[in-house]
Amino acid sequence: MFKPSRRQFGRTFLATLALSACAFAAHAQGPVWPSKPITLSVGFAPGGSADIVARELGRKLTEVLGQPVVVDNKPGAGGTIAAAGVASAQADGHTLLLVTSGHAGSGALYSTLRYDPIKAFAPIAKLAATPVVIVVPSQQPWKTLPELLDAARKAPGKLNYAAGGGGATTTALAAEFLKSDTKTNMVQVPYRGSGPALTALLAGEVEVGFEIPSSALPHIQSGKLRPLAVTTRAKSGALPEVPTVIEQGVPNFEVMGWFGLLAPAGTPQPVLERLNREVNTILQQADMRKRLADLGMDAGGGTPQEFQKLIESDAKRYGEAIRRLGIQAN
Repeated sequence: MFKPSRRQFGRTFLATLALSACAFAAHAQGPVWPSKPITLSVGFAPGGSADIVARELGRKLTEVLGQPVVVDNKPGAGGTIAAAGVASAQADGHTLLLVTSGHAGSGALYSTLRYDPIKAFAPIAKLAATPVVIVVPSQQPWKTLPELLDAARKAPGKLNYAAGGGGATTTALAAEFLKSDTKTNMVQVPYRGSGPALTALLAGEVEVGFEIPSSALPHIQSGKLRPLAVTTRAKSGALPEVPTVIEQGVPNFEVMGWFGLLAPAGTPQPVLERLNREVNTILQQADMRKRLADLGMDAGGGTPQEFQKLIESDAKRYGEAIRRLGIQAN
C-alpha cells in the first residue's frame, strides 16, 4: 500500500488550502459584473438631448465594460414611464436610467407615481449641465424675448409652445416659471420628447419652443430657428450671442438643467463604484468633453453622494415651485 511521504503530504495539503482560498475569494467577490448586455433606459424619444447623451455615454461604456450598453427609449409622461420600469427592475447593475433634472420634480407633479423618485434609485453620477434656450421659427416676427412676451400678453392663450417631453422636464418647468414670472398665458402642446417637439415647431404646429441647446443647435445654425434667450444666469458658451432672460428684463430668472445616471435602489455597491469611476473617466476624456461642449453642455462628474445632494435640493426647489404654481400633469 502506497504511503505518501511527509513532504508529499505537506505539498498536497498546501495545494488544497490554496484552491480553497481561491474558491472562497471568488465566492466572496460575488458574480462577475457585467455578465450580460446592459440596458440604458431613456424616458424620451430618439433624437432629443437625453437620447444623444445616452448614446454617447453608452458607446463609451461599451468599450470599457466589455458588454454592449443598449439604449432603450421609453418616451412619455415626462420620463416617468422609463423611470417606473427601472425602479422595478432587478438591482444587479444590468439596468440603468438616464434622467434629466426634471426627474427631481416628478414626485410633486405626478401624484400617482408607483415609485419614489429619490428612494427608488441609487445615484451614480451627474453627467452634464445645460441651459434651456427659448426659440421660435425664423419666419415668426419676434426678434427678442420682450417682443414675444408682448405678443403673448396681447393674445392670452393664443400662442402655443412645445417643451421637450413635457411633465416635470427642465424645459417644461422653465416655461411654467417664465409664464408665472412674466404673467403671460401661453399653452403647452405635449410631445414625447425633444425630437417630436422640434419637428412640430419646425412644421409650424406651435409658435415657440423651450429646448436644450443640444437638440436645437443644428436648427439654429441652419437658420431655421431663432434663439431669443437662455435661461441661465450667465450666457451659454454654445450660444454666446444670445442674451439671458435676466438681461431682457426678468429679474433673478434662472433654470439650469442637468443629466444624470441612476440605478435601481439596492444595486451592489461595488457595481455603483465601478460605474462612477468609469463615468468620471469618460467625462474627462477630451473627445467626450468636446462632444458635450458642441451640444451646449458642460461635462459633469463627481461622487454619487454629490449627485444625490443635487437631486434632493432640486426636488425641494422644483416641488415647492410646482405646488406654488399649481402645476398639474396632463
